[in-house]
Amino acid sequence: MPLGSVLAFWGVAALLIAVPGADWAFAISAGLRRRVLPAAGGIVLGYLVMTLVVAAGVGILIASTPAALSALTVVGGLYLAWLGVKTVRDPATPSSAPESKGGAVSTVLAGMAVSGLNPKGLLIFVALLPQFTDPAANWPVPVQMAVLGLTFAGTCAVVYPVVGTAAQALLRARPSMSRIVSRISGVSMIVVGGLLVAERLVS
Repeated sequence: MPLGSVLAFWGVAALLIAVPGADWAFAISAGLRRRVLPAAGGIVLGYLVMTLVVAAGVGILIASTPAALSALTVVGGLYLAWLGVKTVRDPATPSSAPESKGGAVSTVLAGMAVSGLNPKGLLIFVALLPQFTDPAANWPVPVQMAVLGLTFAGTCAVVYPVVGTAAQALLRARPSMSRIVSRISGVSMIVVGGLLVAERLVS
């Protein structure tokens, strides 16, 4: 697989990741709860699962099946909105208390759900990855798509720990501001989730 194709895809992927969205909101909220690594790890694991799904061809099948895509969109949107409601009701503040094991596990699972149930992410994988593959290359197309998906997930593994850590560091000394930022993150998740559901209901 040409290195130029990987680098070109990485440039586009980096731009997409840099745009704040549900992943950012979740990473910021988790950062304020001192769960940066579990949150980032969960997001990355979700995208790794999505990479396997797309590389296996299941992603294209889901994206081309209206009922399946609608169901995934509604489930993902409702879950994201539910996380947002929890965040708004219980805003995070920078805490010096160590996180519990159970809290870390639940944060990882929530992060996987945020990225793995994101139908927009699935569509990006389905629509974007094939454009950077070459059927005439030595590597099979599914392997090329897996490499590109790993590139996306690897970039997430760098970006989201920075996002969560920065949120915690910048707001550590300002608990009142951290509550505001946490609630904004929660509202963002509710809005994104609501838009995903509304889009399917009106279409």
